[in-house]
Amino acid sequence: MTNNSLKRQQIISFVAIASTITACSITPQLGLNKPLSKIHTALQDPAKGQINAQLPSAKVENPTFTVPAKFQGKTVYKVPLSSNEKVIALSIDDGPWPKTTLEMLDILKQNDVKATFFWVGQALQANPDLAKQEVAEGHAIGNHTWHHWYRRMDEATAKSEIDRTADLIYKTTGVKTALFRPPGGFLNNGLATYAKSQKDAVIMWSLTSADTDPHAKPQAFVNNVLKGAKPGSIVLMHDGGGDRQRTVQALPQIISGLKQQGYRFVTIPELLKMAQ
Repeated sequence: MTNNSLKRQQIISFVAIASTITACSITPQLGLNKPLSKIHTALQDPAKGQINAQLPSAKVENPTFTVPAKFQGKTVYKVPLSSNEKVIALSIDDGPWPKTTLEMLDILKQNDVKATFFWVGQALQANPDLAKQEVAEGHAIGNHTWHHWYRRMDEATAKSEIDRTADLIYKTTGVKTALFRPPGGFLNNGLATYAKSQKDAVIMWSLTSADTDPHAKPQAFVNNVLKGAKPGSIVLMHDGGGDRQRTVQALPQIISGLKQQGYRFVTIPELLKMAQ
């Protein structure tokens, strides 16, 4: 073999080694377990004849219902609005509840209305799929204690009632919430005090449908809300804690009547952010 032939053979060998090294350095970036031809096909844009590597989509974070600093550790009945805009918040307590919650969710969805649901821990434990549906459909969530007790509690019991429910809300749906509503609206039994110490907003209401009245007809619930509605109102209703079929019957008329009055529906977190 001449010297020239030997040099050419050395050059060819060097190029082959270099190509192998380059291929090894690129392949892992595209995927060790996929043939290059398949990776190229997946990334190729036929219309442009170019490779368009797509980054993984960002992970969607679970909802966190925070409150503005001015409402942290405070009791809220209604929200003063700087613009006096006709907005109103529907709040629904004591679920998730079999049948009733699902029926109310359907009505809210049909009317493109988002509400704020305050969950009881025991009800949540019994109906986790309903809870997941409420979150998936864009409703806001609040804490309504584990047992729905009215009695006076020491700090340890109040803490357990609220924290146990908060833990299950997170475990079941990934939701974190700073909205708390004391059962029955009792503010002096230890629950509200503990919630405020955690900088939660204690959410009461300015307008009730009175749907816990065992003798009232659904139309009475409708009249109560439509006659008392004001900008910034928080409306109290129930989907659990008993037979709420009358509330289900009243809900479509409540929604349509408020819309006719010019009201727009917001969740409580949205309402708090609109405060003057």
